[in-house]
Amino acid sequence: MELERLQKYIARCGVASRRKAEELITSGKVLVNGKYVKELGAKVNPTRDRVKVDGQLLEPEALEYYIFNKPKGVITSITDPEGRKTVMDYINSVKVRIYPIGRLDYHTEGLLLLTNDGTMAQNLAHPSKGVTKTYEVKVKNRVLDEHLEQLSVGIKLEDGMTAPCEITDYGFNGKTGLTTVEITIHEGRNRQVRRMFEHFGYSIHNLKRINYAGLNLKGLKRGAFRKLTREEVKQLQAIK
Repeated sequence: MELERLQKYIARCGVASRRKAEELITSGKVLVNGKYVKELGAKVNPTRDRVKVDGQLLEPEALEYYIFNKPKGVITSITDPEGRKTVMDYINSVKVRIYPIGRLDYHTEGLLLLTNDGTMAQNLAHPSKGVTKTYEVKVKNRVLDEHLEQLSVGIKLEDGMTAPCEITDYGFNGKTGLTTVEITIHEGRNRQVRRMFEHFGYSIHNLKRINYAGLNLKGLKRGAFRKLTREEVKQLQAIK
């Protein structure tokens, strides 16, 4: 069994976030094999070492994985200092401490994954993995073909060139005044899809993530969540 950083192990046991775990360590509340450990660089063997926090012996929680159809107007966060609704308000029936993989901004809806598997979360969120994300974008007014072509090959934003992406144009609806586009990106920049369309002066009416790493929202209503199947978990674990 590989050694694991003490604060990561504490977080994996569901006691606290990794940052809070660091505070517990430095404040002298953590015992490893009967000795107080205050160094953040300390590592433990999860199968052999006995770790206690405030006298409580820790045991890792079982790893769990969920998919959630996030509504608009919800914060992708554990808590919000302004008291706004967060994704955790929708999944408070889950007993283990899970957290979102990546983010969807306040005004974006759609597919969000949550887990207590820190290794998987870091793996999927790492830019080098190129995990695919598909969004349904409803844009006010018509979108020019030449702009979609430029988006597909990459445009220059304030934080650099965007990578090539896949775009499907479903056309303009004269009744709604909206153009519907599906766009698949392999990056994870902040508000990237919004910024790509805003670069050409377009205003987004609605933005929804409909696919992430090959998973979709089929059968999942807005605001609902479910556990991932064993096959879906294996599919995510296969991303290396």
